[in-house]
Amino acid sequence: MNDWTLPPYRFEEGPKPPPTPEAAFGASAPPPEEPPPEPPAPEPEQPFRADLKHQKARRRGWILPTLLVGLLLGVLTAGGGAGYVWWKYLRDTPALPTREALFAVNRAPGIRFEDKNGQVIATRGPRYGQRITLGTVPNYVPLAFMAAEDRRFYKHGPIDLQGIARAAWVNFKAKRTVQGASTLSQQLAKGLFLTPDRTVKRKLQEMVMARRLEQVLTKDEVLELYLNRVFFGANTFGVDGASRTYFGKPASELTLSEAALLASLPKAPSRLALNRDMSGALARSRLVLANMRKEGWITAEQESRALDDTPRLSPMAVQNEGDYGWVLDYATTEAVRIAGQNAPDLVVRLTIDPLLQRQGSEVVRQTMAFDGERGGATQAALLSLSADGAIRAMVGGTDYIESPFNRAVQARRQPGSTFKPFIYAAALDRGVLPTDIRVDEPVKFGEWAPENYGGGYRGPMTVEQALVNSTNTIAVKLGQEVGGPAIGELVRRFGITSLPPNPDLSVALGSYGVSLLQMTSGFQVFQQGGNRIEPYIIESISSQGGAPIFARQAPAPLSVYDVGRASMMVKMMKKVVTEGTARRAAFGRPAAGKTGTSQNWRDAWFVGFTPDYVTGVWVGNDNEKPMNKVVGGDIPASIWRRFMMVAHQTLAVRDFDWLLPDPMPESEPDPRNGYYETLAAEFARAASDLDAEANPPPVPEGQPAPANLPY
Repeated sequence: MNDWTLPPYRFEEGPKPPPTPEAAFGASAPPPEEPPPEPPAPEPEQPFRADLKHQKARRRGWILPTLLVGLLLGVLTAGGGAGYVWWKYLRDTPALPTREALFAVNRAPGIRFEDKNGQVIATRGPRYGQRITLGTVPNYVPLAFMAAEDRRFYKHGPIDLQGIARAAWVNFKAKRTVQGASTLSQQLAKGLFLTPDRTVKRKLQEMVMARRLEQVLTKDEVLELYLNRVFFGANTFGVDGASRTYFGKPASELTLSEAALLASLPKAPSRLALNRDMSGALARSRLVLANMRKEGWITAEQESRALDDTPRLSPMAVQNEGDYGWVLDYATTEAVRIAGQNAPDLVVRLTIDPLLQRQGSEVVRQTMAFDGERGGATQAALLSLSADGAIRAMVGGTDYIESPFNRAVQARRQPGSTFKPFIYAAALDRGVLPTDIRVDEPVKFGEWAPENYGGGYRGPMTVEQALVNSTNTIAVKLGQEVGGPAIGELVRRFGITSLPPNPDLSVALGSYGVSLLQMTSGFQVFQQGGNRIEPYIIESISSQGGAPIFARQAPAPLSVYDVGRASMMVKMMKKVVTEGTARRAAFGRPAAGKTGTSQNWRDAWFVGFTPDYVTGVWVGNDNEKPMNKVVGGDIPASIWRRFMMVAHQTLAVRDFDWLLPDPMPESEPDPRNGYYETLAAEFARAASDLDAEANPPPVPEGQPAPANLPY
């Protein structure tokens, strides 16, 4: 037997009695009478074991310190994890503004634009409508949004744990994300304060901000704020703004079907915007109505009537800004810069003349439709300033809907010879006179040997003749005489800021990219007798309640160029129109300007002015593909002429009344100059003739020789 549960074996105490004979031999005699049994001896007391007692104490003693250490480690781990989460995800969580500021935070202004006559052009910027409360709209309006986005809104806190678990299970079964669990408070926090990025950081910050919102606002107030700030596509925010934009009426007049249709949009506002995907939004609105019926918020009969009542869009929802698109893009940026991002809804009075804007757009479209195809040009831009710098017309291309890129402001293209007046102006600053003689002859600067358009050289000519005929060699010579720093400093005074401080000599032929706006504004310095006027498009800004915010004050004239030299420049540029490369721009009034064509016919320009307007025109291709030898005196001059005829049709004919008499030379020229200049010209002409005889250029049938084309 091997049962270790039994008590230990115990020996009897004392010696055993000797056996009796009977017992020894097995006799049958009766045994003697047995004495009465003695009571069992008591169990002896176990001896004291000091070592065992100390072991038990030690076994119990480690438990409490271990628990304390574990608790401390847990606290430190949790604290460290919380600190890591805060540092990585939550330290830049936006602060919650005051209750009053929540309805205006990060709210860009809506803008109503008026032309110079006060007529409304268009409404731009976010459309918010009027602030609504739950009591000012039908009950089914907020219920529709709860049915679409958060049916348990009043049953959970800022975060819906039940919804998170449900969405996780649904997404797990589908093996992809098919359902979200963001509450209305979370959606509101994301829309007001955070980016739409799908990251862990944004989601955690969204939860924090949602909790803060519900700490300062009641559930009703959160729902009201959501209804006033939710995005509906088409640059529209808030239920009232969406109702007015899409249906042409306030939110208080929404029908059940209209409310359900609006409630279908926040899930994908840009994709489902009613002016883009009406059918998709209608399909989702049917789900909204079904959810409302399931929740008992509407009856089956109400659902049926709403399904039969298909909403109709207001004409405002599909309005076309037409020829004003580029103007409004530019003016919106300027208005926000002046009034600030958190300004109220604005009324902005522009400088745009509706007649000239319409005429400029039509001329550009018509001319490019007929002449552009022939010339291999697909785009054009026009910008016109009145004498005080006001932008009266801005056409950024042939079709805003097709391409909203504003070529009048955003594009930087090589101006070619249109830039030469600035070179000549810098030369006049150094003492050169229009009557001074320069020789048109072969020139070479290092490896660069610029030539004239069409080839050939004409020998000695006056500086004025060189500008009128757009002679490249003399422009480069003048540029070398003046130097790059002087040219860079002059054009900066004239408002052209895209050039480096010390341009290289190719600047004389317009090799640096500039915008049409800067070129046109730079030419206005000549028109204004040397005074610089900053171009502007905004006359005034006020709130839609009538409170004035900004009113332009005419600045004092800023003289950046000597009036006498400006007078000489204008006289030379007038001859460009009457005798030179811009004869196609002449329209029977005193006018001055300069044509230009960039390398390989990629850009063609004409910028010109009268005493009343200065207008610039650019023609080319966005991809800089060369045109079919279109020059500045061709399509651009034609567009300019047609536009300016309309611009001046009600104005009296007048000349530049500030022009001064030309200065007389201070000293008599050396009488030998004529001999040497004539001799140099003869050598140059002979060399040119020999070269032409050896290499005659091919002339296509029916096309004039290049030398006879307008530059």
